Amino acid sequence: MTSRSDAPAVKAALKTQAVETPSWAYGNSGTRFKVFAQPGVPRTPQEKLDDAARVHEHTGVAPTVALHIPWDKVDDYGALATYAKERGVRLGTINSNVFQDDDYKLGSVCHPDAAVRRKAVAHLLECVDIMDATGSRDLKLWFSDGTNYPGQDDIRSRQDRLAEALAAVYERLGDDQRMLLEYKFFEPAFYTTDVPDWGTAYAHCLKLGDKAQVVVDTGHHAPGTNIEFIVALLLREGKLGGFDFNSRFYADDDLMVGAADPFQLFRIMYEVIRGGGLASDVAFMLDQCHNIEAKIPAIIRSVMNVQEATAKALLVDGTALAEAQVSGDVLAANAVLMDAYNTDVRPLLAEVREEIGIDPDPIAAYHRSGWAQKITEERVGGTQAGWGA
Repeated sequence: MTSRSDAPAVKAALKTQAVETPSWAYGNSGTRFKVFAQPGVPRTPQEKLDDAARVHEHTGVAPTVALHIPWDKVDDYGALATYAKERGVRLGTINSNVFQDDDYKLGSVCHPDAAVRRKAVAHLLECVDIMDATGSRDLKLWFSDGTNYPGQDDIRSRQDRLAEALAAVYERLGDDQRMLLEYKFFEPAFYTTDVPDWGTAYAHCLKLGDKAQVVVDTGHHAPGTNIEFIVALLLREGKLGGFDFNSRFYADDDLMVGAADPFQLFRIMYEVIRGGGLASDVAFMLDQCHNIEAKIPAIIRSVMNVQEATAKALLVDGTALAEAQVSGDVLAANAVLMDAYNTDVRPLLAEVREEIGIDPDPIAAYHRSGWAQKITEERVGGTQAGWGA
């Protein structure tokens, strides 16, 4: 593995890492059958930012917060950006929502009715307006569009409608703004999904231009899919815009990143580092729902899981790995990766945290802070944020 003499370079890389947290993860969530409430859950976008600021305070690497519109709708987005800055964080990716209105039952930008398509595009353009007000760089696009039955709609025509909508949004972007196109191979559309895989997303982004990038949600793949291959290819093509980190056992479970398969997360982060993604504009964001676990500690733990996977990936001895690969020594090459993966990087990360002036144990520091008790006592009354709010 990488020698101890390389520790300063590893530490320096870890100190530059940033993991965006999602506003909706601080709200109530659940399954298709029940949304579970917890005490102290935020009631407003401002209270979500208060919680996100605590995550950043204890991890040191979560400086931005993604918004979801209209879940985080406010009258003055400039004022919300100022509120965030005063608490030591910034507003990050703006996530659109064209999946909850009744009008979108048969799709949004791919809907056969032009009036519904216009409504969906108007919302996406509104999100770019919000980006202008908040100073956000990225617009995240995910579409639940698709069909449930053969013959329900024309597959090719739906791709034409999608391309037309994406082009309209792309044209509206500012010089320093990007659109990140997310894919998902099923749910809620079970026969065809209009953006089902990285290839479809890549094809649309390639045609649009440099400001259109693909985002990889680690839960949006069929079992057995080699996600690190997708990551390597998109990085090679300069089209990997970001990640939505989470874990899944079966489908899009949105569990804590690294919870189901930490080795997969390590393999993904190795390809990110190998392809220069850690030092590029690739955006790393959590996209999780904390249904039964306490939300803020779960988000802190998730950030730490990404850090640990990254640290292990940085410890891979690239020289030894290349030599084994060139010589065809299969076992030696695999051993190089496994040596790095099996390294306990927690002491290294504790040193990194101490060097940036925070507690080496973020979870313990959060529990000692009394924040959980404070918000439980103060956030009484009103309507808690959650799915759809």
